[in-house]
Amino acid sequence: MGKKHTTEKSEAPPIKPLSDAKYKSDLRSLQIELVKLQRSIIKKGLKYLVIFEGRDCAGKDGTIKRMTEHMSPRETRVVALPKPSDTERRSWYFQRYVPHLPAEGEVVIFNRSWYNRAGVEPVMGFCTDKQHEEFLNNVPRFEDMLRQSGIQLVKYYLDITRDEQRKRLDDRVNDPLKHWKTSPIDRVAAKKWDDYSKYRDQMFIRTHHAIAPWYVVRADDKRVARINLLKHFMNIAKYPNKDKTLARPDPLIVFPFSEVHINMGLIAH
Repeated sequence: MGKKHTTEKSEAPPIKPLSDAKYKSDLRSLQIELVKLQRSIIKKGLKYLVIFEGRDCAGKDGTIKRMTEHMSPRETRVVALPKPSDTERRSWYFQRYVPHLPAEGEVVIFNRSWYNRAGVEPVMGFCTDKQHEEFLNNVPRFEDMLRQSGIQLVKYYLDITRDEQRKRLDDRVNDPLKHWKTSPIDRVAAKKWDDYSKYRDQMFIRTHHAIAPWYVVRADDKRVARINLLKHFMNIAKYPNKDKTLARPDPLIVFPFSEVHINMGLIAH
C-alpha cells in the first residue's frame, strides 16, 4: 500500500457554511458557466468524462443533479451502472464501461465507476486480492489510453467524516422519500469504515497520476462541497468568456490528492 503515515495528524479546519442567498446566487452563476462550457464542448467536438467517487452518503447524487440541471440533455449523460451480470464478470474488467464513454461533443458523468474495484469490491469481498492488484496496476494505463484518444478525464472523490456518514445513513432510513437510496451495502458501510479508509488511501496513492489526478472534495457540508466542486471544474476547464473571478474554489475544500493532506486532517479517517 505504500509507506505508512507516521506523522501526527492535525485537525482539519472547520467548514464555513453558506447562507441561502449566497448558495443560490453562486449556484445559478456556476450553472450559467456550465452552459457556456458545454457550448464550447459541442462546438469544438470535445469529449469530457467526469468521475464521481466517495463513500456511501457522500453527496454524489445531489452534486451531479445540480451540475447537470441546466445542461443539454442530448449531450449530457449520467451513468450509474448496476452490479455486473454473469457475462460481465467473465469479461475484461473495463469492458462494461467502454460503451458509455463520451463521443465528440458529449459530457458523461460516472456516478461511481471502474473504481468500484479499488474500494467497495475488495472491502465487501466481491473481488480477489489478485484482481484488485491487477486493477491498480492497469488503471493508470487505461486512463492514459483514454486521454490519448482525446477524452478529458476529471476524477472527484467526495470525502466525509465518520460522524457525518452515520448521520446521513440514519436520515436515509428515517426519511420515506430517501428509502430508494438504501441498499444492503449501506448497512455495513459504517462498520467497514476503517477498511474503506485503507483501500481509499491505497487507491489514491496508486492511481493519482499526472494524466488523471484525483481531486478530493471535503463534503461534510453538501452545499459548500457542490459550490466549490463546480468552481474547481470551471477553473480547470478551458472555454471562452470564462468568469475567472467566480472560478476560484477554496483550496481547503477542493484540492489534488497528496499524502500531506492526510496528515493535515483534510482527508477523513
